[in-house]
Amino acid sequence: MFDKLKLGFAILLVAAGIAAFYIVEEQVPSIFYRVLGLLVVIGVASGIAATTELGGQLIAFSRAAVMEMRKTVWPTRRETTQTTLIVVVAVAILGLIIFFIDSVLKWAVTSLL
Repeated sequence: MFDKLKLGFAILLVAAGIAAFYIVEEQVPSIFYRVLGLLVVIGVASGIAATTELGGQLIAFSRAAVMEMRKTVWPTRRETTQTTLIVVVAVAILGLIIFFIDSVLKWAVTSLL
């Protein structure tokens, strides 16, 4: 129950920050300070939300995703070039085949009409 209250407060804080961004436009004409204030409010709201169970799960998921990304093996420049050339050649061949089939079908329909 307390987690729901904290999440609700964080959402209200963000909504109030967005509203304040537009309300203080005349008093603070510099957009830099208004954006900076909004980012601070969003940071505080994120900190509050991170203390909830759902926030903890989100942080754990993010850490696991980063660990999985570190395990990723990216292809070398040579492998990327070879794969790209294979795809380009395959697309060109399929394009010619489809062009030939289309031409034959066009000729057949034109002959029948």
